[in-house]
Amino acid sequence: MALSPPTELPLKAFGWAATDTSGVLSPFHFSRREIGEDDVSLKILFCGVCHSDLHTLKNDWGFTTYPVVPGHEIVGIVTKVGNNVKNFREGDKVGVGVIVESCQTCENCDQDLENYCPRTVFTYNSPYKGTRTQGGYSDFVVVHQRYVLRFPDNLPLDAGAPLLCAGITVYSPMIYYGMTEPGKHLGVAGLGGLGHVAIKFGKAFGLKVTVISTSPSKESEAIDKLGADSFLVSKDPEKMKAAMGTMDYIIDTISAVHSLMPLLGLLKLNGKLVTVGLPNKPLELPIFPLVAGRKLIGGSNIGGMKETQEMLDFCGKHNITADIELIKMDEINTAMERLHKADVKYRFVIDVANSLSSL
Repeated sequence: MALSPPTELPLKAFGWAATDTSGVLSPFHFSRREIGEDDVSLKILFCGVCHSDLHTLKNDWGFTTYPVVPGHEIVGIVTKVGNNVKNFREGDKVGVGVIVESCQTCENCDQDLENYCPRTVFTYNSPYKGTRTQGGYSDFVVVHQRYVLRFPDNLPLDAGAPLLCAGITVYSPMIYYGMTEPGKHLGVAGLGGLGHVAIKFGKAFGLKVTVISTSPSKESEAIDKLGADSFLVSKDPEKMKAAMGTMDYIIDTISAVHSLMPLLGLLKLNGKLVTVGLPNKPLELPIFPLVAGRKLIGGSNIGGMKETQEMLDFCGKHNITADIELIKMDEINTAMERLHKADVKYRFVIDVANSLSSL
């Protein structure tokens, strides 16, 4: 039987939620706010499944409030707009990513870096106006127009959904850290939801791309299907030694605890290692290779709204989407079990509209 949360808002909504640290999702009735003058309401068609969803469901990071409806890779169709909304209208194909609100007045927001606003409101599991936000594993959502993104007409909505988190997570650091110069050598550590999109961006920027992975079985997929130039097995000491000092940049998408030392060894003088994965324990920071090679370790957290729109437009221009497995909502718990085992190529996407209408 579907549960209802204690806080009731005007609009009745329906989705799937977890109610405890088991992380098991089940049908869930809840409510959303009425559309305001600056808001956009959209019917959710598809929602990507991010590894952050799994962490949140299990309370791996220690700040989940239950019940929680996950999902921050949302695509859909505009159904209603507020009186002040000029850039969207009913029927538009749009997306909603990781954030749905920020203060809009701080220095970061003024620079279109809402993702670094100290008062960022995330699409789910965030306190918001006396209640908590709930995500895209649901039938519709109401969002301030600033946090709604226009979806390129030529991109399929299902395979495009993961771009709203996985895509911007790797695109933003590549832009900020200058990892875009044609002919340079990019290493992509980890071949999953983030890594496979990073390969596609790297090739679109004109880079030589090498995938760094612990799994030799992924070599054919990386090169023949995704377009990487080469593949490096990080557990092979001889090949790692031969590749030392050959890469200009590495984008590290690995979410498990791992050593940074081998990756730093692959970098040239002035090389850059940028981490975007979120291991649940601290990593050891080797100082000697940083000093000896004037190397840099950086990080990055999604992107602001302006940059996210630029990323979507870039994907439209270069026909970049995620490689997905489309699932129904009632398959989500099995999908989460598979995601925990890294058994997905490379992103699950929920067919939300067709799933919920049949339940």
